Amino acid sequence: MTANMSTAIPHRPAQPALGFSVSHSSGRWLAWLMRITEYVAGVVLAVDVLVVFVSVVFRYFLHDPFDWAEEVARALMIIQVFFGAATVLARSQHVGVDIFRGLLPARWQPALIQFGNWIIVGVSACLFLSSCELLVDSYSMTTSIGLPQWIYIYPVVIGSLFMTMFGIANAIDGPSRVVWSTLGVGLALVAVVTLWNSLLPEQAVKPWMLLSIGFIGGLMLGVPIAFVLALSSLVFFMADPSLPMLVYSQQVMAGTDHYVLLAIPFFVLAGLLMESNGMSSRLIELLLRMFGRVRGGLGLITITATAFFSGVSGSKLADIAAVGGIIMPAVRKTKQDPNETAGLLACSAVMAETIPPCINMIMMGFVANISIAGLFMAGLVPAAVLALSLAAVTIYMGTKINPDKAFDVKRPMFRLLGGALVALIMVAMIGKGVTSGIATSTEVSAFAVMYALVVGWLAFQELTVKSVAKIFVRSASMAGGILFIMAAASSMSFALTIQQIPQYLSQFMIAFAHSYGSTMFVMLSVLIMIVFGAILEGAPALIIFGPLLTPIASQLGVHPLHFGTVMVIAMGLGLFTPPVGLGLFATCAITGTQVKDVAGPMMKYLAVLFVTLVVLVLVPAFSLWLPTRMGL
Repeated sequence: MTANMSTAIPHRPAQPALGFSVSHSSGRWLAWLMRITEYVAGVVLAVDVLVVFVSVVFRYFLHDPFDWAEEVARALMIIQVFFGAATVLARSQHVGVDIFRGLLPARWQPALIQFGNWIIVGVSACLFLSSCELLVDSYSMTTSIGLPQWIYIYPVVIGSLFMTMFGIANAIDGPSRVVWSTLGVGLALVAVVTLWNSLLPEQAVKPWMLLSIGFIGGLMLGVPIAFVLALSSLVFFMADPSLPMLVYSQQVMAGTDHYVLLAIPFFVLAGLLMESNGMSSRLIELLLRMFGRVRGGLGLITITATAFFSGVSGSKLADIAAVGGIIMPAVRKTKQDPNETAGLLACSAVMAETIPPCINMIMMGFVANISIAGLFMAGLVPAAVLALSLAAVTIYMGTKINPDKAFDVKRPMFRLLGGALVALIMVAMIGKGVTSGIATSTEVSAFAVMYALVVGWLAFQELTVKSVAKIFVRSASMAGGILFIMAAASSMSFALTIQQIPQYLSQFMIAFAHSYGSTMFVMLSVLIMIVFGAILEGAPALIIFGPLLTPIASQLGVHPLHFGTVMVIAMGLGLFTPPVGLGLFATCAITGTQVKDVAGPMMKYLAVLFVTLVVLVLVPAFSLWLPTRMGL
């Protein structure tokens, strides 16, 4: 597995900072280009935050909105996505599942890895060529406020060019025989399929078959999820002569060209600022000193802290990094079992999937056309039920600790309370903002960034200009990795729609519901999300199945808020379930543990989460009580 979050360290042996060698002049030049690219992405993120923040101030306080702000912010986000994705590729940190490849003979592994690298190069190069066609086609077009349409397309062109360059650098950084033989095999396969379809059109390999082969083959090879999705749609577009290739890049770009998605990089940034300016450490130290002596206190603090930080960053891996980085040293100092805590931390992330402003809730609301504010409200009570279930197991199985052993130096209680209060105000501000309907989640996230940056610096003075710059760069890369998956999934969703897969799935699921009832339909949907949440890294599963299954659920009388909530929880359960769940691998990397050691202790927590999820499915009132009260 490789990780798309810079907070998540791969479980394999440590890699160099870059995926390619920097021992020669071309490598050093590419390293320089990568740093320039990530710094540009960080600067663009900072400008984007400022544009949205100033726009909100002028709109709500001066009643003089900027008509151009939203379009400019969207254009800047596209730069973040494709430049950030390029830097993640340069560092070989895109998420991929290598467990299937590991089932094949060991002597095949170098060639399979190399073949996967060439697939990344091919996908990136085709995206570059397609986006060039789209750029030429867009020169005569303008946006709704008169801006040239190419401002949205140039970032795709440049970003995909950089991805191609970094991909080639990664691909050729290996034994020459393996490098060139795998390239030859790949080109030969493309030539054979092309000639077969040209010479024997009646027996041509169908586009849907190539899509399926690309998807399954990419997963088996351990290709990063984003490129698996992009490959699947690419071969479909290439096999269908009725589709111009410029539509491919158009659909990839369309997956990120939405103002609401800006909340994702902003909330990630807010969470990292909170971690770096000292808010996180003060809050967790306060919890440890207050509740450490309670039976199972360390587990209760893990659950509580994860819930708090989920109310800021929206990113589960960012939450795990913030909590795990502080909790795990305390675990080891107090002689507790780190594998037990790592398993609970992973399960706490599942519990927190529906705590606002969860990124996956934003994605689900966006792709399935469900009210995001309504989903935020619908997720609170289920999250509380899941938290109570985990807490009950923790208290029953846990022990007491001496919190004094957890710290080498303890902060004065008065200052600790003040620091924790600053963090709690931020959590409350975000919660109030996203639930009141006064502002959108994007606008609230911009305010959260400014609060963490300004108030956090004034209160603790632990941030420096250099550290803030690194945080912006890191956030841009993390967000680029996340949103590039959405972009690739958008192109695959388009291909699936052309093949009428939604209609076929709809017919099957409706027939299933008529035979077994709407509740069993929801249960089947939950099982689908658990399985594909593990295989597809979670978010792509939501992006693909959310818009397919939600309309069917509505036809069957299942409330969209209830359905969306249980789908997100099920996706999270798959994401952190051994042996495939990528979230569990990332958790173990962050906590310094091994999946094989953590899997056993965490099974009791997973079992409780699954049983509780079944209860949430059977009792929609858990999801609907709060939205109904608030008129959502």
